[in-house]
This record gives sequence, structure tokens and C-alpha cells, in this order.
Amino acid sequence: MLNISNNRVSEFIDLTKFKSGKEIFNKEYHKNFRKVLVFFSLSLFVILFLPWTQNITSDGNVTTLKPNHRPQTLQSQIPGRIEQWLVQEGDFVKKGDTILRISEVKSDYFDERLAERTGDQLSVKSSSVIAYQNKVTALTNQIAALKQERSLKLQQAENKLMQAKLKVESDSMDLKATKLNAEIAKIQFDRTLALQVEGLKAVKDVEEKRSKLQEADAKFISQENKYLSTKNEVLNSQLIITTISATYGDKIAKAQSDLYTAQSSGFDTEAEVSKLETNLANYKKRSSLMYVTAPQDGYINKAIKSGIGEVFKEGEQLVSIMPANYELAVEMYVRPIDLPLIHIGENVRVQFDGWPAIVFSGWPNVSYGTYGAKVIAIENFISNNGKYRVLLAPNKDDVEWPIAIRVGSGAKTIALLENVPIWFELWRQINSFPPNFYQPMDTIGDKKAKEKK
Repeated sequence: MLNISNNRVSEFIDLTKFKSGKEIFNKEYHKNFRKVLVFFSLSLFVILFLPWTQNITSDGNVTTLKPNHRPQTLQSQIPGRIEQWLVQEGDFVKKGDTILRISEVKSDYFDERLAERTGDQLSVKSSSVIAYQNKVTALTNQIAALKQERSLKLQQAENKLMQAKLKVESDSMDLKATKLNAEIAKIQFDRTLALQVEGLKAVKDVEEKRSKLQEADAKFISQENKYLSTKNEVLNSQLIITTISATYGDKIAKAQSDLYTAQSSGFDTEAEVSKLETNLANYKKRSSLMYVTAPQDGYINKAIKSGIGEVFKEGEQLVSIMPANYELAVEMYVRPIDLPLIHIGENVRVQFDGWPAIVFSGWPNVSYGTYGAKVIAIENFISNNGKYRVLLAPNKDDVEWPIAIRVGSGAKTIALLENVPIWFELWRQINSFPPNFYQPMDTIGDKKAKEKK
């Protein structure tokens, strides 16, 4: 019955006496609701005191632990032209397998026998080096012979000079003797002449003394001439010594000049030989670069330069290859405000794209489909996206990561921090407070030890 007026029927009639009234007014409809409400309130109160793990969630992607395990592109060290592809995309190649063959595009290397001709030039130049070395040896021997001959000649000339000096002394003594004889003959002549005038000597005696005087004078003049000649021989011997020194000095200087010229030419030829050796090694190395080979075992991802006859520059990307053996890792990016909360060795849960998961970020033990990881590296400089890059490696004490995961796929990460009650986490979230600043136990222990010291 609807109470649509101010006059209530229930004030005049007892509705509970009627059959329908008994069915309606004698039941307690809110009794079960109150029980449910009380049970829910108690459960909610208990839940508020359950432990909750503070965490930092982030998006990332799968990568590799080592740089040489990551996808790479192959380049050519020289410009060239693609002549032949020996693989196709998706093929597995081993280290050293040929991927493609290229040809030269520079006119300086068109000669197919360039290395052979350079080797011939090298052989000829090497022979020239040997010839110059032999010439240097011959000139060295010639200089030594000239020096020895000069020494002997000088000794011979010095001996002659000594003989001439001794002869000068001998002639000087003879000259003095003849001079003395001439003077004696003059005195005897004068005495005989005086006696002849007085009549004591005959004319014959005067004539004999005059003859002896003339003979003595002749011997004196002859001896004087001989003495002067001997002195001239001394001067000639001295001149010969000077001439020998000048002559052989000129010959030795000329031989030394030829020696230095031969040595200089030999050094120039050796430099040319070294340059030719370098060119030959470069040509042989360049010939080996006509084939682009795999640096390690892997799979051909994509041919960046396709077709035949396409020309490329040195260092230009040709083909992409993915190493066959690699260790998976995950890179995640955290905000600068959360970076102090991340430490090396910290546990992180990872959810990979394509793997179904039931995730309770604060209850990692009841999450399903996540995998364990540990922080192994934290970037020291901020990335272009305004966050810091953190590298994660698989946790060996946890479940192994799926084998079918591929490098480059997406991942969601949950970095686990400190355990707090749920009510505290709700209060923190409502107030927009950051997670508790947490430090690993090792760091805390080190700080305490330092404080004690």
C-alpha cells in the first residue's frame, strides 16, 4: 500500500494481522547485509596490515648482455660494386663464411696483376739495394787502400827527405873541407909567389902552387854546387810530401764523396723498397677485401644494399647480421627521481611481451608469468629520453627466461624495493610521496663500519 497522503492507515489498522503483513513486516532484510559489511570491513582492515613491496615500474626492451652479441651491420672498408650475393636473408652463416663478393670502382686498382707487378718492382728495387751495398763496400775498401798507399808513400818520401837532409850535412862538411883546402892553397901560392920574387923559389914552384890553387878552387866550387843541389833535393822531398798528402787527400775525398752518394742512393732505394712493400701488402689486403665475410656465427637479418651492380662507399652499411650465440638481458629506463633507489644486485621482476602474466606489483610471490632479473649496470649519464638506462641480467637462482624471446622485443620491469604495510603504501600514494629511500645491507654495513672507525 502506498503512503501518498498525510493520513497513515497504519495508525488506524494493524497491518501485521493480515497474512501479507505477516510475510512482510516480520522479516529482517538488513541482517545479512550487515554481516557482509562487517566481514568486508574486517577483511579490509586485515589487508591493510599485509606486507607490500614498494616498487618502480618501467618499460624496457630485450637486449644482450655483451656488446658483441647484439645485432650488427657489416660494412666494407673500401668502396666497391656488388657483384654476387652468396647468402639470402634468414640464412645461418659461420665465422669466415663469404656473404658477398664486390669489385673495384677506383681506376687505380683495375689492374688484376697489380700485386704481381708491384712484387716485380719490389724485386728489382731490392736488387738495386744490394748493388748499392756492394758499391759502398767497394768504395770503403778503395778508401782504405788509398789511405794505406798514402801512408806508404809518405813514409817513402819522409825517408828520402831524411836521406837528403843527411846528405846536406855530409856535403856541408865536404864544402867546409874544400874551402879550407882552397884557403890553404891560396896561402901556399901567396908564400911561393913572395919567395919567387925574392928569388928563393923558382917559377916552376909558383906555377905548381897556382895549379893546386886553381884545383882547390874548382873543388870548392864543385862541392858548393853539390851542396846547393843537395839542399834543393831536401826542398823537393818536402814538396813531394806535400804533393802526396794533397793528391791522396783529393783521391780519398772523391772516394768518400762517391761513398756518401752510394749510401744516400742506397737509403733512397731502401725507402722505395719499404714503400713498395707497404703497397704490396696493401694491395694483397685490398684483394682480400673483395669478399665480405661473417665476423661470427649468426643469421642474416636484412640485406641493406640489395641487387647486383649497386655501388657503395667505404663504411656504408651492406647487410645486418644477428649473432647466433648471445646472452639475453633487459634494459629499462628509470626517472631521475627514482635513480637513487636502484642499486647493483637488486632484484627486478620482468614481464615479456607476448607472455601472459598475472602481475601484482607489490606481491611478487603471487605474480604469475614474470621472471627474475638482477641489476648489473646503471648508466652514469642521462639518455635522450630524459631517463637513466639500467641493464638487467637473468637471475640464475630464479626460473630461466623463455627460449623463444628475441632481441628487441618489449618488456615491462618491476624493481623491488622495501617491504611496507599496505596502509603505508596507500597513504604514500595518496600523498604522492616517493618510495622509502632504501639502501642495500652491504652499503649500510659499510657506513656503520666507517662511523665506528
